[in-house]
Amino acid sequence: MRPILAVLLLAVALVVPVQRASAEKVGAAFNHPGVLVSRAQLDHVKANLGAEPWKPAWAALRASSFASLSYTPKPRANVECGPSSNPNNGCSDERNDAMAAYTHALQWYLTGDDRHAKKAVQIMDAWSAVITEHTGHNARLQTGWAGASFSRAAELIKHTYTGWANAGRFAGKLRTVYLPIVIAGSPNTNGNWELIMTDAAIGIAVHLDDRAAFDRAVTTWRGRLAAYVYLTTDGSLPKQAPGSRYDTRDELIGYWYGQSTFVNGLAQETCRDFGHTGWGIAAAVHVAETARHQGLDLYAEGKDRLRHAMGFHAGLQLGEPVPSWLCGGSVKPGLGPTFEVGFNALRNRMGIGMARTQRLVEQGRPAGVSHFLGWETLTHANNPA
Repeated sequence: MRPILAVLLLAVALVVPVQRASAEKVGAAFNHPGVLVSRAQLDHVKANLGAEPWKPAWAALRASSFASLSYTPKPRANVECGPSSNPNNGCSDERNDAMAAYTHALQWYLTGDDRHAKKAVQIMDAWSAVITEHTGHNARLQTGWAGASFSRAAELIKHTYTGWANAGRFAGKLRTVYLPIVIAGSPNTNGNWELIMTDAAIGIAVHLDDRAAFDRAVTTWRGRLAAYVYLTTDGSLPKQAPGSRYDTRDELIGYWYGQSTFVNGLAQETCRDFGHTGWGIAAAVHVAETARHQGLDLYAEGKDRLRHAMGFHAGLQLGEPVPSWLCGGSVKPGLGPTFEVGFNALRNRMGIGMARTQRLVEQGRPAGVSHFLGWETLTHANNPA
């Protein structure tokens, strides 16, 4: 009996800690507000609104049409978005309304004027009352764009303002209309799609306190970032995105727009244009920033890809000669306001030298808005929090 009892006790000793660790992981509380921005970050901004570089960034936000107290939302039940948002049946309206909600949420926190909180609530309530679906070719990307901004707005209002009676209804729409689309990923489209969708997915997961969705978004990020930005340690070819049908040499080169020479920092869409590439890099950084607020350091995992990607494209955007082996000797610049969050994380927090990225970021200040990018000089420039 004693040997059997010993075996049983050993089995219990081995099983119980595993069960406890699993329960602690699933039940671990999320930090709120914690989607792209944290309370500590915004408190730092609030204390420095009269100083550089926040002062002009704050002035730009306040002067924007998104910041107006007379802003009127334009919700609809079905947002139909074709290729390049053509047809555009509610696509621009939804993106603009999501950005306006986030803009007013920021104003509420930074000023304490509850009229801005009420305006953000009005916008989100208008959409949660009617939205049921996204359709058309660009439906997944549109859901990512809008879901990213809406989740930031909802998170900030819910956790800093007490007057949102319909917060649960909006959360329900995030769960049923947005999350199922963005969490599913998009392995066979250009990488910026899946990264933007993952940006929305992790933001929604945090807002909903959904640990399973959070973990799934992180898994998608790990696979897609490695397949979006090349490092020489990857081997002679870029990594295949998990679930992607592009797996042979010819297919991968075609997927990378005919590029067959690979160097540190090259991205899957570099030879397409820098606009979409910048979106992909920015979305990858957003995921890492939100994860950081939740105690998960994805920057430690992705810093080499992110720093090389930003530096490589920043140099070319600044006018460095395009090598003949790159994209047939010609690229399409136009990065937009994409690197502020990543630069702050890697250069200011982690101390990584990023001279070209710094020049580009400082030239582009204050960063404004673009689809799912909003006011990032204000929220993240020189921000140690």
